Amino acid sequence: MINAVLVFNNAGQPRLTKFYTQLDTSVQQRLISEIFTLVSHRPASSCNFLPLPPLLASSSSSTTGPSDSPSLVTYRHYATLYFIIISTSTESPLALLDLIQVFVEALDRLFEDVCELDLIFNFETLHAALAEMIVGGVVVETTLDKVVAGVRSQGTVAKRPTGGAGGRGGFATRGVWAGR
Repeated sequence: MINAVLVFNNAGQPRLTKFYTQLDTSVQQRLISEIFTLVSHRPASSCNFLPLPPLLASSSSSTTGPSDSPSLVTYRHYATLYFIIISTSTESPLALLDLIQVFVEALDRLFEDVCELDLIFNFETLHAALAEMIVGGVVVETTLDKVVAGVRSQGTVAKRPTGGAGGRGGFATRGVWAGR
């Protein structure tokens, strides 16, 4: 089960925080800060998996069984954004990396060369894309075309004015964000 999906920029500002398990707001804020600190200080050559920080591990172990307790942080760093998934040990870390990749590619298709400002000003589309893929912490769709079609059918994709090439400050390269 997926317990949370987080998106941060390089400065640590959250661009998306979606929790699928109940946590107090103060715990959520401390967890967001702690996870960003852990992920942002890792070298580029490190793997994309981390054990869960003690803050969440201690707060969730008393309420759920051992197989349903959050235990893994999976992340990818694309240009100026970190995409992070907190999950249980029952989820495959490699499948979660693929899920992040599909999410990023869906956003790139929806916004046509997405940039961070698209995520800030069109957060409805961001949440709609995530809701097409994950419902209640369970992955329900990973087919890129179906995710994009589902979001477009909802009518939540805003049209961006085209002011010419360049000058947008985007971070997409050839249609897909350059990850590591």
